[in-house]
Amino acid sequence: MSSETLSGETTTDQSKPSTLRPSVCIDAVFEGVEHRDAIARVKACGIDAFEFWGWWDKDLKLIEDAAAENEMKIAACCTKFISLVDPATRAEYLDGLGESIEAAKRLGCPTLISQVGDFRPDTSHESQHDCLVEGLREAAPMLEQAGVTLVFEPLNDLIDHVGYYLVRSEQAFAIVDQVESENVKVVFDIYHQQISEGNVIRNATENINRIGHFHAAGNPGRNELTQGELNYAEIFRAIRESDYDGYVGLEYWPLDDPEAGVKEAAGLVRGS
Repeated sequence: MSSETLSGETTTDQSKPSTLRPSVCIDAVFEGVEHRDAIARVKACGIDAFEFWGWWDKDLKLIEDAAAENEMKIAACCTKFISLVDPATRAEYLDGLGESIEAAKRLGCPTLISQVGDFRPDTSHESQHDCLVEGLREAAPMLEQAGVTLVFEPLNDLIDHVGYYLVRSEQAFAIVDQVESENVKVVFDIYHQQISEGNVIRNATENINRIGHFHAAGNPGRNELTQGELNYAEIFRAIRESDYDGYVGLEYWPLDDPEAGVKEAAGLVRGS
């Protein structure tokens, strides 16, 4: 947390405790590993939370049992991948969201991650923006009643998600303001936003109240956080000094020993 002195200089309040917490995406970091084993390996790295993508293709009883056995929290999982920029699929999206909310409640998972769909070349950007806002406004009461937060995700369209609709964080934050629900926020993926726009520290910290979850990976390559151009020590220091108190999902594909990379990344997140 920063404050201004009488001289107008900005100082950092070093007394503010860090509440930035790492979570490991087992579908990425431990891709191909049996889920019970992957969860145990995350715990062995000294991390108390994990996340994954689809809940519908997993044995939820196994996930529940493994989380309980290892005293782990489930930080996030995804809602069904249905377009929010097409009014013809909105009812299907909301039905899938209802199912996802029930799964999240069963798992004690506070956050659902949503993609928004691909750009529709036959429809104006503005119409798709309005459709996205309207869909999230319809979703908001469901989320508020359940006490679940939905975080929708801007993605880069240069490398990983060519044709995707929502690319820049500025537009995502404007959507949050238009939806006007504390249960609808942005997942700020540092890897994606570095590719799409850069300036990640300022864009994240100046909009921290609009962010409900972070993702992190090295760039280029989407590998360990210590690989590439991103200075994660400084990025996480800036986030720790903000009012954010949620998770950073480690969502990358390791080049080297997964456990070593996870431990190193967790240290960067915590500032230890």
